[in-house]
Amino acid sequence: MPVCVPVRDMRDTAGFTELVEREGDVTVTKNGYAAMHCLSESAYRLMMDEVAKSRLLSRIALAEEEMSQGLGNDLDDVVESLRSEHGL
Repeated sequence: MPVCVPVRDMRDTAGFTELVEREGDVTVTKNGYAAMHCLSESAYRLMMDEVAKSRLLSRIALAEEEMSQGLGNDLDDVVESLRSEHGL
């Protein structure tokens, strides 16, 4: 069950921090409306990992689409081109 607290509860910083660490996600309300979400460190890291995975999968899907359209280059060809261009 989501935990919602009014913004005034943030005045007790130690208590509020303990609540966030215990619950993982706390919605802070102002005038009865959600104003912000406070996440524990572990919940934040998990969310950031999921965002990174989503971006990576999106880029992989784009690369696969480009390859299927013949827009990509073979790595061996690129490396050989760079070596010959720069005398390596």
